[in-house]
Amino acid sequence: MTNLDTGSFPTRVLVVDDETDVRSALARSLALTGHIADKAASGNQALQMLECVPYDAMVLDIRMPDIDGIEVMSRACRLYPDLCIIILTGYATLESAITAVKFNASDYLLKPVSVHEVSAAITNALQQRDQKGSARTLPLERFLRVGPITLDRERHLAIIAGSDDAGSRRVKLTASESALLVHLMQHPNTIFSCHELAQAVLGYDVSEEEARSIIRPHISRLRKKVESEADPLHLIHNVLGEGYFFTL
Repeated sequence: MTNLDTGSFPTRVLVVDDETDVRSALARSLALTGHIADKAASGNQALQMLECVPYDAMVLDIRMPDIDGIEVMSRACRLYPDLCIIILTGYATLESAITAVKFNASDYLLKPVSVHEVSAAITNALQQRDQKGSARTLPLERFLRVGPITLDRERHLAIIAGSDDAGSRRVKLTASESALLVHLMQHPNTIFSCHELAQAVLGYDVSEEEARSIIRPHISRLRKKVESEADPLHLIHNVLGEGYFFTL
């Protein structure tokens, strides 16, 4: 399959989802943003359409009634290595989405999703594909999982597992909050002073007093985001006079 030159032609996208409303809404919205968007209601139909049309990207639901999204992606990648695949998933199938990214899906998006997110993911995937020889974030380095938290370091997105799939939450972090959480998660039950965190995470070589004024607001905002009041997890602890640590 030879994909279209997206610099000269509209991007051709195949939207694959067994839910009619989701499929139609995404395809219609993508068409309004300048893409050529076709629809497939099943994995089998998607594979048949890929044989006939040179698609640039495929937006693929992970849960399909005939062939699941992982299998569709696996077959499509073998046959059409230039095809950019964006996986759609709900909280209950996040594990499969991470697996898909590890096996060369261009990206994943968590439902409910906006057309702006989908369009941006397609554009980013096509840019990465077209940058010959450009470095791509290694899948095994992108995701960090410790205890109930899965952190997507590339997107600065934390997914906090609840007592069941429906109770899972996702929170958007700033780059500094994400970096602090990574450092704490990588060293569970290890206490770090504000000076150590400022130096190791943010690159600030300042006094402990100055470091406290920098780190404490970041930690406060981070705790509010990842520790739900309804279901307090108490993941990030403060030891008076010593610093902070992440507990499992």
